[in-house]
Amino acid sequence: MALARLHGGPLDGQIIPLGDADDKLIVPYSETQVVYNRRGDAQNTGDTDGPTEIDYWYDESLEDISPSDD
Repeated sequence: MALARLHGGPLDGQIIPLGDADDKLIVPYSETQVVYNRRGDAQNTGDTDGPTEIDYWYDESLEDISPSDD
């Protein structure tokens, strides 16, 4: 299983599991979705160096993100 490391945007620093490694991730966030695009090559692709990691960078939100007043 590969892991996506998210950079920028509201999910900066999050790591999420990937089923298949696409060039674009659309991730739910609050009441909208955010889009992250793949950059660079996969890291840790060997048998003994841990799970494969792929960097994804924030591109856009499909709707305006409005923080709640909780």
